[in-house]
Amino acid sequence: MLDKLEAIVEKFNHLEELMSDPSIMSDMSRYKKVSKEYKDLKEIVEATKEYKLVLNHIEEAKEMLNDSEMAEMAEMELEELKPQQAALEEKLKILLIPKDPEDEKDVIVEIRSGTGGDEAAIFAGDLYRMYSRYFDSKKWKTEIVSISEGSSGGYSKIVLEVSGDDVYGRLKFESGAHRVQRVPKTESQGRVHTSAATVVVIPKLEMEDVDIKKSDLKVDTFRSSGAGGQHVNKTESGVRFTHIPTGVVSESQDGRSQIKNREIALQRLYQKIYEQQRASFNSEQAAKRKSLVGTGDRSGKIRTYNFPQNRVTDHRINLTLYNLDQIMDGQIDEIIEALQVADNAEKMKAEIT
Repeated sequence: MLDKLEAIVEKFNHLEELMSDPSIMSDMSRYKKVSKEYKDLKEIVEATKEYKLVLNHIEEAKEMLNDSEMAEMAEMELEELKPQQAALEEKLKILLIPKDPEDEKDVIVEIRSGTGGDEAAIFAGDLYRMYSRYFDSKKWKTEIVSISEGSSGGYSKIVLEVSGDDVYGRLKFESGAHRVQRVPKTESQGRVHTSAATVVVIPKLEMEDVDIKKSDLKVDTFRSSGAGGQHVNKTESGVRFTHIPTGVVSESQDGRSQIKNREIALQRLYQKIYEQQRASFNSEQAAKRKSLVGTGDRSGKIRTYNFPQNRVTDHRINLTLYNLDQIMDGQIDEIIEALQVADNAEKMKAEIT
């Protein structure tokens, strides 16, 4: 492991030199790339320095064991240093796991009511409130793209953009079916009902992420048939993209303006083609390890929110917490971090095999 860490430190130092190179500084796109790579390596370099310092102190303490006057002090020092060494080694193992390049991307979040009628729409609204409070706690920016309200409250569908630091990395495990168990507001007999809402988190891709030529795109506009009143229905605000070489089609009529729909449709097209480009890589990775955090398939129940018991259970990692009231108030870091730990553990197994 030390050899790998030394190579990273050497690369970090080289990047530091490049950042002060006039030719790099004058090229904004290249400087941005170098700066990002430098920032990504900083945490592991700092942990490496701390780890090497602990190793040096351990060696010094071991040498002191040969001195009868210093032996007792050396043993006490070793008792303190050994746990530090183990903790830093675990930290470095996790930091050495290759990061998903999409983790830092902004996202498009879609929350949609599922089975359960009015109660499902109300629950979709509760999920939106939960996530909104979480986004605020992270100081992320949000922009609502479209809203379709439920007949008794909540939403049948809400789409929003979220931007900030490490957004996809923290939200990617939220995709899937979320099940709720509670007495609905619409229930007069006091019976507990089960309903569901689905969450989809899509990373926002940039043109540089996908090999698409503008000349290969066919663009059509059409009249939206979605909710939104006369403006949406009487103007050609819907946008459809067709990627001619692959035949992939993507469209959007979620937004009120053609500009917003064009952006959403292009993002969806990027995503579809990007998934095709990564298909072979993803299948290879899937063969190496079994994912504990699922694929985000809408048909897969990922989490249950049980209100009578104040309980939430994430079924992918068998995590059960009894603070549902706090979780619905946006305090979901404990769940997200547990999912990240589980995913890292699977990645570490894959590295070994």
